[in-house]
Amino acid sequence: MTKPWGHGTCHGLLSGLLLGGILPLQDASALAQVPLVEEPAPTPEALDTQAPFEAEPPLDTLGLDAKAEPGEESESTTTEPLDSLAEEPEEELTVTGRVLDRPIFSPFRQEGTLRDATRPAYVITQEEIKAQGARNVREALRFLPGILGAGTVGTEVNALSGQFMRGANTGQVLILLDGRPINNLGAGGFDLSEIPTDIVQQVEVLPGGGSTFYGSDALGGIINIITTGPQERFGGSLGVSGGNLGYNEQRVSLGGKVDGVSALLNYTRIQANNEYRFSIPEANFADKRRNNDTLSNNLRGRVDVEINPRAKLSLNVLYLPKRQGVPGGVPIPDPIFGQGFFNALTDNNRKFTDQVLADLSWRQQLDVENRSVLSARVYADWINTRFENRTTEAETLSVGADGQVIKALTPRLPQQFETWQRSVGVQVQHAWQLADNQTLTYGADYRNTRARNVTTNLLTDEERENYADTISQGALFAQYILDITPNLRTTVGLRQDFSSLAKGGAFSSSVGLKWILGDTTLRANYIRNFRTPPLNALFSANPTNIGNPDLKPETGNSFDVGIDQKIGDFALLRLTAFQNTISNVVTFQRIAPPVDGISGTWVNLGQVRTRGLEASLNLRFARNLYGFVNYTLNDPRIRKSANPDEVGKELRFVGADKLGAGLSYENAQGWYAGILVNALVGSYPTDNLNTEFLPGYTTVDLRLQAPILPRTTLNLALDNLFNKRYQLFAGFPDAGRTIRVGVDWQF
Repeated sequence: MTKPWGHGTCHGLLSGLLLGGILPLQDASALAQVPLVEEPAPTPEALDTQAPFEAEPPLDTLGLDAKAEPGEESESTTTEPLDSLAEEPEEELTVTGRVLDRPIFSPFRQEGTLRDATRPAYVITQEEIKAQGARNVREALRFLPGILGAGTVGTEVNALSGQFMRGANTGQVLILLDGRPINNLGAGGFDLSEIPTDIVQQVEVLPGGGSTFYGSDALGGIINIITTGPQERFGGSLGVSGGNLGYNEQRVSLGGKVDGVSALLNYTRIQANNEYRFSIPEANFADKRRNNDTLSNNLRGRVDVEINPRAKLSLNVLYLPKRQGVPGGVPIPDPIFGQGFFNALTDNNRKFTDQVLADLSWRQQLDVENRSVLSARVYADWINTRFENRTTEAETLSVGADGQVIKALTPRLPQQFETWQRSVGVQVQHAWQLADNQTLTYGADYRNTRARNVTTNLLTDEERENYADTISQGALFAQYILDITPNLRTTVGLRQDFSSLAKGGAFSSSVGLKWILGDTTLRANYIRNFRTPPLNALFSANPTNIGNPDLKPETGNSFDVGIDQKIGDFALLRLTAFQNTISNVVTFQRIAPPVDGISGTWVNLGQVRTRGLEASLNLRFARNLYGFVNYTLNDPRIRKSANPDEVGKELRFVGADKLGAGLSYENAQGWYAGILVNALVGSYPTDNLNTEFLPGYTTVDLRLQAPILPRTTLNLALDNLFNKRYQLFAGFPDAGRTIRVGVDWQF
């Protein structure tokens, strides 16, 4: 077998797509892309990653502690227990202060607050993540507005994530790790179930894109994962959890600071068999979920060195290996050739991921007053993925000569799909407070990515190379913030991206306005975004979906207007109306009859316009008693498509409406009790012709944290209290009611 270049020290996995854009037999990962038209014949695509950029501390003009770094233990990055606010000034008791004074990095590429931003954004803190029992970043997004993050595969801890925002699919949503992009260039997207929440300080959701600061892939929005930083004193934590479905988890954290050098080490192990009973009424099928196990061993280390009072060097490394079974889906006989018709249950398909994300950053304060800060980062990522289709036979559906559906046990070709990706990059920026009311942030980005995708016949060891290419991307950017008056702020951003691709360059711009009128704040924004076509669409050598190197970048134009309304000291209402138009969408076009053996290729034909509303209400009912309600309304309509019958129809999956709600009691002694509600409201289409639909669902979760000893906490998580059963994709079930009990000890 040929030795792959770019292999590094990791092994990887690859997810494959099947004929006709229907659900892959191995996995529902293809649905993370939600293309406008049917997908081509078997094309394995990787769910890889790329590289991050840690956001920088704020300048004084943003009104925050300029010494705070992402993940550091400071007043700006650590949320106090809710009841601890009782000893603070009265204004800090307001819900408005608790929400809008949270630190956020994404809109500024340095630290600011939600109050400072013209953009609508949503943040979940480390304390809230723990209280809600989220084990990975995918689960941390469940109750946030502005995003559909459940995916289309399952509800298990290892289920592949899918991120849909403002009409954009997973590949069109940019994932950042400490401010640097980690989306995979092969097929786009990043599986957020790979990142455990034990290393997460907070997660930021920024709907509407962000190409002016971060470049490609930010058509629908940005998800920024801020990791924890070392603490001042030596200490750590130990945690264990267990539950049904064979779930067990172990967590270790250790860190401290000595003579200007601080370090932090995290280890998280998660294992589960994920076996449960389920039924699919449409297929008259009931059985136990098999080949659904998972094992991950995640390691993270960070070292910060204070060179002098004005300079700091930081090294951050994540190692994220995971292996799991891929059980597939139950074939659905009606409608014939529908979304679930080509499903198959796979008893021996396996998926492996092996990822290393590393970066070295430098922060230099250039003046005594901290009005000028220079930062730089060098990063390197090795993203390897592998999918092994070792199921030799499975029950599948076909149509006989009489038009009747036939179920039969059919042989399957054992194959392996593998992708290797290596990225190296540099990010440099200067944040300069020109005056008390003016801030300029400007800089440059560069990234070089090599990727290779191979399909191997496991019977003959014959390899087919689907693509092996290198892309270089560079950019210059700037953002100017001007406070015209103390109550009126405007922002302007510009970015020019360069690429080694013939048509890979793009110009992005943004403008925002925020006007404070007493208890009312008005917001308005325009953002132009883009996405470089994925490598499989550019360079695939498979004749069933040959690559097109002349593809143009996808482009987006996002508008939103909103209001933040303070209601006394007990409530904050945030409303945002938006329109997001994505053009030049890369879609698959069939060639019939085939020309020179080529039966399909990729073209820029699609356009989707999404209009909707994001609403969020935070409440304080009484001392220690809090609540929230949010609703996300989406209406994505296809305006152009390779299939003219799809024009005017709703884009599949991304048009679902989402409701989140919660009621909690929490105090300074560490007690927490909460009830959480998550719902997809009404039915939503699963195909772009809008002939197939899935019903919505509502789940209720219970959470409890109890301090049983001075440094020991008991945790209880009960998901799907009423055991509501539903499907995330036709033939793919949820796991039903689950329960977990754990203990955490801090020292």
